[in-house]
Amino acid sequence: MDNVTVRQGESATLRCTIDNRVTRVAWLNRSTILYAGNDKWCLDPRVVLLSNTQTQYSIEIQNVDVYDEGPYTCSVQTDNHPKTSRVHLIVQVSPKIVEISSDISINEGNNISLTCIATGRPEPTVTWRHISPKAVGFVSEDEYLEIQGITREQSGDYECSASNDVAAPVVRRVKVTVNYPPYISEAKGTGVPVGQKGTLQCEASAVPSAEFQWYKDEKRLVEGKKGVKVENRPFLSKLIFFNVSEHDYGNYTCVASNKLGHTNASITLFELNEPTSSTLLQEVKTTALTPWKGPGAVSEVNNGTSRRAGCIWLLPLLVLHRLLKF
Repeated sequence: MDNVTVRQGESATLRCTIDNRVTRVAWLNRSTILYAGNDKWCLDPRVVLLSNTQTQYSIEIQNVDVYDEGPYTCSVQTDNHPKTSRVHLIVQVSPKIVEISSDISINEGNNISLTCIATGRPEPTVTWRHISPKAVGFVSEDEYLEIQGITREQSGDYECSASNDVAAPVVRRVKVTVNYPPYISEAKGTGVPVGQKGTLQCEASAVPSAEFQWYKDEKRLVEGKKGVKVENRPFLSKLIFFNVSEHDYGNYTCVASNKLGHTNASITLFELNEPTSSTLLQEVKTTALTPWKGPGAVSEVNNGTSRRAGCIWLLPLLVLHRLLKF
C-alpha cells in the first residue's frame, strides 16, 4: 500500500496504473464508490476525475481535510480476474494552540502552573521558554510548566511554542508578574551650602510600585511646604530644597511601601562650607608664588624675590579666574 501525504487545505492526487487489458475501473473510499470509469458516483464537489487513459486512472481530492484521511482503493476488472491497489491518504495539520493560561499576577514565594494545549497532525511538540536576558534554553518541554516558590527574577514573559514540522511553529506568550515588597536600593546623604539648592534621593524597587513618604524628626513632610518639594516617580523619590537654611540640615527618613510591606532608610542633609574670601586670596597667593614646573618654564637665574616680582602682574588675572569659578 502506497502513502500519499498532503497538508490540510491542499489537493491530493490518487493515481492508478492500468494497461490495455483493463475493461472496467473504479475508485472507492472504503465501501463508497467515488468514480466508476468516467461516471461520478459521489456527491462531493471536491472529488474530480483527472485522467482515464489506457495507462492511468487518476482522481483528485481538493481542499483536503482530516476526515478525508484513510484508505482508497482502485478496483480494476480485466478479462481474467479483478485486481485492486490501495493508497492510504495521510493529512497533515499545522500546529494550533487551542488553550493557554491567562496572564497571571502572583506574590513572590508562591507556586504557579502554566498550561499550553496544542493540536495538529502529527501531534505537535510543546515547549515553554522564559523570555529573559538571563534565561538560557527551555524551562519545560511539556504542555505544563510548574514553578515552585517563584522569585522576582522569574517574572516576565513565558513563551509557549508548538511545532510539528508541517508549518512554522505557533507561538503565544503569558505574562507573569511577581509581586514583592519594597527594598531601597540607593539612599545617599548629600552636602549643600546654606542658600543653595539641595536634593535628597531615594530609590526603591517594588511590585506594585512603591509609594514614598519623607519624614524628619518623626514628622511627615507634605507637598507644598514652603521651600520644599517632593517629586515622586514609580521607583524614585526626590526631596528638593530650593534654598537650604540652617534648620534644614539633619537626618531624613525615606519610607517606601506597597500592599506587601514597607521599608525605610535614613538620609542626611549636611552643611557644606563654601570657601571664604581669605581662603580664596590665600589660594591665589599660593598659586602665584609657586614656581611653574611645566614645559617652557623659565630657569631660576635669580633669587625668590626677583621671581615673585616678575609674576606680580598676574595677580589680578588669577583673582578674576578664581572668582569666576564660584
